[in-house]
Amino acid sequence: MDIAALARGPMSEARDRTMPRHSARLGLAAMATLLLGAAAFAQGDRMLPPMPIGKPAARPAALAQAAPAQPPRAATAPVVPKEWTGESGASGHPLMQASEIRKAAANFESCLEGMWPLAQKRNISRASFDKYVTGLTPDLRIMDLLDAQPEFTKAFWDYLDILVSDARIQGGRDLLAKYKPVFDKVEKAYGVDRNIIVAIWGVESNYGTLGGDRPVIRSTATLACIGRRQQYFREEFLSTLEILHRGDVKPERLIGSWAGAFGPTQFMPTSFKRFAVDYDGDGHRDVVDSVGDLVASTANNLKKDGWVPGATWGYEVVVPKGFNYMLADRRKQHTIAEWEGQGLRRPNGKPFPNPHEKAYLLVPAGYEGPSFLMLQNFSVIMKYNPAEAYALAIGHLADRFRGGEAFAQPWPRHEPVLSRDERRELQELLNRKGFDTGEPNGRLGPKARAAVRDYQASVGLIPDGFASATILARLRGG
Repeated sequence: MDIAALARGPMSEARDRTMPRHSARLGLAAMATLLLGAAAFAQGDRMLPPMPIGKPAARPAALAQAAPAQPPRAATAPVVPKEWTGESGASGHPLMQASEIRKAAANFESCLEGMWPLAQKRNISRASFDKYVTGLTPDLRIMDLLDAQPEFTKAFWDYLDILVSDARIQGGRDLLAKYKPVFDKVEKAYGVDRNIIVAIWGVESNYGTLGGDRPVIRSTATLACIGRRQQYFREEFLSTLEILHRGDVKPERLIGSWAGAFGPTQFMPTSFKRFAVDYDGDGHRDVVDSVGDLVASTANNLKKDGWVPGATWGYEVVVPKGFNYMLADRRKQHTIAEWEGQGLRRPNGKPFPNPHEKAYLLVPAGYEGPSFLMLQNFSVIMKYNPAEAYALAIGHLADRFRGGEAFAQPWPRHEPVLSRDERRELQELLNRKGFDTGEPNGRLGPKARAAVRDYQASVGLIPDGFASATILARLRGG
C-alpha cells in the first residue's frame, strides 16, 4: 500500500483549524494520515494551541519501579529529500505561491536567526540554538505535501479494513502481552484503557514501523519560515528546540512526519510539552525509545483530554425501521435509556451497562450501514485526531484486542466513493438550495452532513446525512 499516496495532509476541521496535533501529528506516520488526508471524513490537522513550556508531568508513585524495556525502533535511514515541484500550492493561499515560497526559502537563514530572541525567552542557550539551527536548509518538498489535495479518497469502511486488519490485531495483542507489567502500572495510575493506547500505537505508526523519516527540527523550521502555516509552526519549531536542549530525545532519534509528529504514537512537539511523562525515571521524557515513557505519556494525554476510567468508547446499535434520523447528530446527546426508548438495541442482545450515560448517534455510512452510540471517550479519541473514521478505528481495534467481534452490520460497499471535486460540487449545489455546508472545499464534516440531512428531509428521503452518489445525482437534476 502506498502510504504517501493516501496521506491526508496528515492533517486538519481540526486540521485546518488546528493543523494537527496530527497533520502534524499524523504526518506520514499515522496510518491515520490515511484517514485525514483528503478524506471526506477529515476535519483538519490535529494541532493543539500553543502552550507555555512547563515542568515535565510528574511521574505517579505507582510507576516508580522498574524501568521498562525499549520499544521496537522504526527505521531511521538518512533522509533523501525529494525535489519540490516548483509549483504553487493548491490552496491558493498567497504564501503558497511559487514566487513567495522561493522568496521565503532565500530568506530561510535570516528567518531562523530572527527566532533566537524567542528561543532565549524559553531558556534555550545560544550554544544549543547554534548547534541545532546552524546549517539547516529548508525541505521544500514539504510545500507540496502541505497543500496536497488527492482527488479520490477511500470509503469509511476501506479505512477500517486497512487499520483493523488481522495483522494489526495480532500485533497489538503481542505488545499487550510483552509489556504487560508496564500496562498494568500505567492503567492503574492513569485510569486509561491499555487497549486504546495500543490501538493508537498501531494506527499512528503500525507499532513504530511507519513513524516518518524526516528530522523534526528541519521540518518544523521549514514550516515556521515558509508557507501558509508559519505562525502555528513557529511554536512547533521552538518546542522542538526545547526538546533537543533538554535532551529528552536524542537528535538522531527525533525523526518524524513531514509536519513534525514523532514517536510511535506521533506526538507533536507542543503536545509533547503538555503531556510527556518520565516513566522510567531517567530524567528524560523519551517517547521514542522508552516504552514506559511512551505508554504513560499517551495515557496522560488521554486522561487530560477527559478520559472516563472504566467506560468504553461506544456501542454498535441496531436502529429500528421508521426511526427519525434527524436525531443522528453529534449535537443531539441523550442518555442511553432515552435512546433505548427510541428503539435502539445492541446487535448481540446484550444490555447497555450504564443507561444514564449520554451518547450521540453516528451513522457514518447512512441507514444502510452500521450505526453507533458514541460516548464521552469517543470524543476524547477525536481530540487526539478529529476524524470519525480514525476514532472509530481506534475504538474497534481496541475491542478486537480483547476478543471483540467484527461489526455485526455490513457496510454499503456497493456505494461509489465521491471524488474531491464531486464532494465540492455537492456542497455548492446544497448551498445554492439554501442548505449551508460552509465554504465548498471537498471536506464533508458535521456541517455538511447536517446540510445533507436537511436536504434529504426536504425531499422525503431518509435523512441520514450520508453524501452518496445518489444524492449528488438528485441535486444535479434540480
